[in-house]
Amino acid sequence: MYRDRLVATPVHSEAASRLQRLLLAYHDFRQHKAAHPLVEETFQVANWQARRLKATHRDLYEHPGYHAGLEFLLTDLYAPAGMTRRDDNIDRVFPKMVKWLPENLLDTFAGLVELNLVTQELDLELAELLDRDGQPATELDTQVYCEAYRASLRLDDRARQIELVAEVGQQLDRYVRNRTLGWLLSMARTPAEMADLSDLHSFLHRGYSAFREMDNVNRLIERLVRRERTVMEQILAGHPAPFELPGNL
Repeated sequence: MYRDRLVATPVHSEAASRLQRLLLAYHDFRQHKAAHPLVEETFQVANWQARRLKATHRDLYEHPGYHAGLEFLLTDLYAPAGMTRRDDNIDRVFPKMVKWLPENLLDTFAGLVELNLVTQELDLELAELLDRDGQPATELDTQVYCEAYRASLRLDDRARQIELVAEVGQQLDRYVRNRTLGWLLSMARTPAEMADLSDLHSFLHRGYSAFREMDNVNRLIERLVRRERTVMEQILAGHPAPFELPGNL
């Protein structure tokens, strides 16, 4: 919807250029996905994986110091449906973002966009692999999922997905410790509503609040990344219970 605005916006820094490139790629992918015959299957794959993540990390998910942050990660950052308006609004305000936001915040935004893009691309690939093998996404289970996972041609991107969780999580933690950001988000609520950006503002405010409530974000991110790397290794090795983790993790 706002692709021309993304293309026409001049960028003068590495972070702004990265964000522009990723927003264009994400914009084009969203159009491709919306017209794809397996779009509903991608949502089913994503929902299954979200449930798997909650089960694998149940101890962290149920921990009062981490629950809000993990819920935000799974429902807002990893949200394959219902975020079209938010994403369109990010495209719409891109010219103002590159004009007013500092380099490090633009780079963090770029990481968020890349994480969302890679995640949804991998969901679509998995849906295509399931369809190729005649496996309905509605009947997805551990064995079927792992077989499709091992058939992926994008295992490097799966490793990158885990790296992005670490990078973006640590960057977000640094920002939410800045009380000025919370004040700015509160002050921006009315202007955001007037500019028809309330959904984007709500997303940012939920993320800020969720991360502010967490006890130790770095420790959480480190455990998530270590566990997910172990899960990936176990899937690729054909482990009979790939989502069961050793006690020391």
